[in-house]
Amino acid sequence: MASEELAKKLQSRLVVSEDTEQNCKPDEHLVRAQPQEPDDASDESPSELAAKLNRRLDINEGSAAPRMSRVFNPYTEFKEFSRKQIKDMESMFKRYDTGKDGFIDLMELKLMMEKLGAPQTHLGLKNMIKEVDEDFDGKLSFREFLLIFHRAAAGELQEESGLMALARLSEINVSTEGVMGAKDFFEAKVQALSQSSKFEAEIREEKEERIKQQTEKKERQAAFKQLQSAFTS
Repeated sequence: MASEELAKKLQSRLVVSEDTEQNCKPDEHLVRAQPQEPDDASDESPSELAAKLNRRLDINEGSAAPRMSRVFNPYTEFKEFSRKQIKDMESMFKRYDTGKDGFIDLMELKLMMEKLGAPQTHLGLKNMIKEVDEDFDGKLSFREFLLIFHRAAAGELQEESGLMALARLSEINVSTEGVMGAKDFFEAKVQALSQSSKFEAEIREEKEERIKQQTEKKERQAAFKQLQSAFTS
């Protein structure tokens, strides 16, 4: 009886093993996603869906590594902004994150742009998110929100783009730059750089003037010594 029970168990394990191997055959069960005709019920284009499905398959097959989350410190990563400016950006982000999930999705971005007086089309909103959506989740994290202002300040955004409108029309207080609102942010940056360059130039001129005076003083002392030695000789 014991030998019959052992034989049954071994046979059962063999059947399970064969089923598992059949289920793992990629040609039968895992098929690469190909772009198809748009589905009215879907909010994503076929190419976007295919890219996401193919990446999942790559991760499952081991040919691609999943993106790892990392600790994000806005004060060290975005050093061009003051702590107050980042706090103001965070307040704005939280104000429009009506779902309180730590992200601004497409509908929340739509509301934001309407409040700022620069409403966008559905496609325009998707393009805004896509331009800074580093993890391809279709929504804005706080870091991606800060990237908007970072790229705007670096001149990496199109002048008439939705992201540029967001950066210009936001209510962020940048009074530390000597202006009243973010729409004057870029003019203030240029002015600050100009003032900094002027200040540095004045310092250089003062140093050069001191060196010139010291050189002239040494020359006068040398000339006096020569004249003095001429009289005593």
